[in-house]
Amino acid sequence: MEVLSAFDWGLALTIALFAGVVKGSVGFALPLIMISGLSSFLDPRLSLAGILVSVLATNGWQVTRQGWGPARDAARLHWRYLLIVMVAIFLAAQLVMQIPRQWFYFILGIPVVGLSLVQLMGLRLTIPPSRRVVAEWGIGLVSGILGGLAGTWGPTTVLYLLAIETPKARQMVVQGVIYGAGSIILVLAHLRSGILNSETFWFSAALLPPALIGMAIGFRLQDRMDQDLFKKVTLLVLIVAGVNLIRKGLLG
Repeated sequence: MEVLSAFDWGLALTIALFAGVVKGSVGFALPLIMISGLSSFLDPRLSLAGILVSVLATNGWQVTRQGWGPARDAARLHWRYLLIVMVAIFLAAQLVMQIPRQWFYFILGIPVVGLSLVQLMGLRLTIPPSRRVVAEWGIGLVSGILGGLAGTWGPTTVLYLLAIETPKARQMVVQGVIYGAGSIILVLAHLRSGILNSETFWFSAALLPPALIGMAIGFRLQDRMDQDLFKKVTLLVLIVAGVNLIRKGLLG
């Protein structure tokens, strides 16, 4: 693992804190913010390893915060989406080590910018009940591939839940279940791929405390602030981060 300076450590911990605040507030985007921020000054593979422990722990917290009953109901209702996401994450994760570093920035940056712009513009896709089974398999596959390669499957999942008009309270539970199940597979997959190993694990674990502190703050903000406005600000931050990744890919 590369040796990090004190400045690098401070910046990494700050990014984890901010990512936790956003996730606690809107229920997603921790992987996007962490991978975008960390990749701007660290090797993208180390950045991917860095998010894994925080992704696993924060998603576990999100699932259990509403209780196990709603979580079980969400799993039964969206079992197809859960299944294809987990399978696709595991398979796609095995390709990470074979992707050139420059292309990795594009794989991370383009989805971040594109999906954030779609949400920021307020575009809502409506999926009729007759096509929801096909949509679950298709969108779940795309989400899983992004999850395996870039460590994030949140934006596509949010777009899907909005498209089937999921009520806000249930959406938070469903997101937690989908992210929680996917994060377990993601960690197992990258133990196998070598991204998460005896060296990178400690870097990943060090980012967990600020992520949890940030998430606790975010939960309070979720109850007190205008969530729609906060989400728009978050999406603007994601767009800036994604553009920076694409810039790095273009410049090599």
